[in-house]
Amino acid sequence: MIGIYFSGTGNSRYAVECFCKEYDKDSKVYSIEDKNVTEMIRNENFIVFAYPVQFSSIPKIVKDFVIDNKDIWKDKCIFIIATMGLFSGDGAGILGRLLQKFGAEIIGGLHLRMPDSIGDEKALKRPLEKNKEIVRNSRKKITETVNMLKAGEHVREGIGPLYHMAGLFGQRLYFGHKTENYSSNLKIDQEKCIGCGLCAKICPMNNIKITDTITITDRRAVADNRCTMCYRCVNNCPKQAITLLGKKVVEQSLIEKYI
Repeated sequence: MIGIYFSGTGNSRYAVECFCKEYDKDSKVYSIEDKNVTEMIRNENFIVFAYPVQFSSIPKIVKDFVIDNKDIWKDKCIFIIATMGLFSGDGAGILGRLLQKFGAEIIGGLHLRMPDSIGDEKALKRPLEKNKEIVRNSRKKITETVNMLKAGEHVREGIGPLYHMAGLFGQRLYFGHKTENYSSNLKIDQEKCIGCGLCAKICPMNNIKITDTITITDRRAVADNRCTMCYRCVNNCPKQAITLLGKKVVEQSLIEKYI
């Protein structure tokens, strides 16, 4: 087996790493940004796929990855892990239905509540100890799910018509349009930005560039219109100069704070 993932603040990466280690200590885990990931998928039949739910839907980068590589999913057995700040409905199911179109067999799904990654909104912010508790509970849930899978019992959270309805009417019907295209709403405060280049380096879409100037002190980051809303830059910027949905960074929520 192998694990693959897309992750902004580390929640989905952490989840799939824990899952795969529990199932097989020798298993490998790869980001979908890894240049070798498609070859790894071709050579493996059992795949655990983890990703963060956005508005009960799939991040645009994940959807594009699946569609752009549609020939590699046929006859693959896939277990889906969907991470979320609060609620998804059919987080595992919506990715599962897409993968099934290209011949994959979805053998199960798991929904994991994790610390909210939207660093510029107060709505889902929790105290540090509460987030640590959430991660511990998710870790226990992963262990229980792996033990069930080894025993031949397949957890199917997010998969099926009732979950589908919950995801559709819970969020996607109203907010699903937000993930249909890449966003042009990423904002960089030019007065706070120091031009360090970290955001440009870690952006999975190469959506951020550093302006060319004569002196280093004049360098600044500028954003284009292909943001996949992963919140990686917002949560890593040393000056909290970047926002997306909100107007001010409330908390930078990287998984390392909670484990």
